[in-house]
Amino acid sequence: MTRVDLLALTPETLISLANRGLVKRAEKDLAAGSGAEVTVDGDGTVRGRFPDGTATALPPGLGLDAAECGCGAPGVCRHRIGLVLAYQRGADADTDADRSAFVDWSPGEFDDDALAAALGRPALAAARRAMGRGYTARLHRPTPDDPAPRVELPTCTVRFPVPHELGYALTDASGDLRAEVVTLAVWAFRAADAEGATGAGLDGGTTTADTPTEAGPSGRTPAPTPQHTTQVSVGARTPTAHPDEEALRTALALADDLLLDGVPQAGPVFGGALARARVALTAASAHWPAGAVAELVEQLAAYAARAGRYDPERVAHLLAELHARQRAAVLDPVGVLGTKEAPETPLRRVRLVALGCRIGGTERDRTAEIYFAHADAGLALVLRKRWDLPEDQSPTGHDLSNRRLLGTPLHALATANVVSEHTARAADRTVTISRGRIAATSITPLGTAWHDLPEPLLLKDTAAHLGATTEQPPRLIRPRVEAESVRVVETASVEPVGYDPAAQRLEALAHDPAGNEFLIRADYNPLCPAGLDALAAALADGSVTAVSGMLTRDHGRTVLDPLAVLTSTGLVVPDLAPGDGDTALTTAPRRETDPITTTLETALRALAEASHHGLRNLPGPTRTHLTDSATALRRTGLHTAAGLLDTLTAQLARDSATVAVPAWVDARIHLTTSLELHRGPA
Repeated sequence: MTRVDLLALTPETLISLANRGLVKRAEKDLAAGSGAEVTVDGDGTVRGRFPDGTATALPPGLGLDAAECGCGAPGVCRHRIGLVLAYQRGADADTDADRSAFVDWSPGEFDDDALAAALGRPALAAARRAMGRGYTARLHRPTPDDPAPRVELPTCTVRFPVPHELGYALTDASGDLRAEVVTLAVWAFRAADAEGATGAGLDGGTTTADTPTEAGPSGRTPAPTPQHTTQVSVGARTPTAHPDEEALRTALALADDLLLDGVPQAGPVFGGALARARVALTAASAHWPAGAVAELVEQLAAYAARAGRYDPERVAHLLAELHARQRAAVLDPVGVLGTKEAPETPLRRVRLVALGCRIGGTERDRTAEIYFAHADAGLALVLRKRWDLPEDQSPTGHDLSNRRLLGTPLHALATANVVSEHTARAADRTVTISRGRIAATSITPLGTAWHDLPEPLLLKDTAAHLGATTEQPPRLIRPRVEAESVRVVETASVEPVGYDPAAQRLEALAHDPAGNEFLIRADYNPLCPAGLDALAAALADGSVTAVSGMLTRDHGRTVLDPLAVLTSTGLVVPDLAPGDGDTALTTAPRRETDPITTTLETALRALAEASHHGLRNLPGPTRTHLTDSATALRRTGLHTAAGLLDTLTAQLARDSATVAVPAWVDARIHLTTSLELHRGPA
């Protein structure tokens, strides 16, 4: 009997199941002739005896951690790894050829009996409680280039590297949560399989399912052939507990009060009420509305402090977002209001690859956001640090670069590999890392780790990647996750840079290995005065191999907002660069915006101006701005948008401001979504 599951274990999978050191030692022992003597029982159990007398057995249907080994080590040991390698070496040529064959399969084939046998019934009970609350998942089906199906759950990722086997499922969640999250991942695949990945949801790639569909008596059900990436909502289709309904109603009532009275009228009492609403939403596990309310609180505090980070357009966006989520929750409450998973999940030993750093802040504080690639999960995470500033200090990004995080200078952490056993990941993809005990967290130089990243973290074809992201819900109701668009893009060429002094923006055209053109575009950050100088120098180096940043589409053009640049001399992080920003940059002509973008942005500014003053307190110029915007929209051919503004201005003139609140919300949602669609997927 051939153990196909053992033959399917690649070195990368073995490293994920154990660690790199154990695999390297087992490989060295095998090469030195100290490997196991292998025998295979009639039931498929693979047995091995090592020169030191240790006996190890790998029964079929179980993972390596459940195998038998005489060494007594808990979990996966070098003997288990060594027996797998010895068995693979002894496989005949025909079987070895089958190891590279692509298998198109779905983990949804496992029924609950198979889950209970492999993971235990307590895991199913815990998973059913989570399903009763509802959860969202993004499914990635196997392809020849990426043959391991995986599921992105809100706070962890689950991969199935061995076809038709549960025992080898990998997750970055901590060990005590492994069985539960693997069960949730299987149920997500099962729900998508049952609906054919075309269920009625918020977009063409979203499925909503009330309960997992049971498989047939064999324990496996045939999977359909849907698209490769699918988002599903599993569990409660309508909110069953009213705490989230009541909390959302309270938050919406406060948002409407702010819209009516305006930001200047919102005092500390109102800010306190908003803060309590955020706490209530968080307690009800409505994480995405809670995030919007938290931002509103920050914006009001910034306005009260006359801080530069106050943005009336951001306030208007947040007010519209709360209403948009409340409306869309009828279709998919779990996906729109935020999954009811735990806000934070501890992870097992993880390896993170730094992608650079972004510096922000105000007159009173500074923030550093360090971006990391989590290769095993296939996504980017953010580590955030904030410093309060004394009145006499105003540090630049370079000044902050020597401040220590995790016992390491910021500039070193932003260009490092981090391996940690003390990590937790939040639902919004922020991550916390603690030093813990000695050697629990190691920080080493980055080296060539960027080029070892898997897709979709490392992109060689930006057009293909962005083409796969077109079927997403509007940003107003999308999950509020950090670093959603952060990627590393390999570069085949970079053209000379140009600086637009009017926009204070640096741009350079580049091409990926597939020949696609993309625009590297960075705006001046006054907290990092030398940032554009460092970026220009790095791009002109002639040895750029990759650039990390936020990858989006703008008017049909691929745009990368850079975080770091990898050259032959190392990684350059512009926000941490030294200097005063006095380098003379080559001037480039300013790119003109198209009439549709200009008209939509002008109308959105008019609505933001109205929400800032308050619908009850609109000055004459703001009313004129709204009327002129409607005229411009109509002249551009955007008649529906113009009609919505006409309705708003008519109700403001004829009725009370309270009656006009829904009209403002309708117009803001419509214009925001129209501009997003016009610019392209982000």
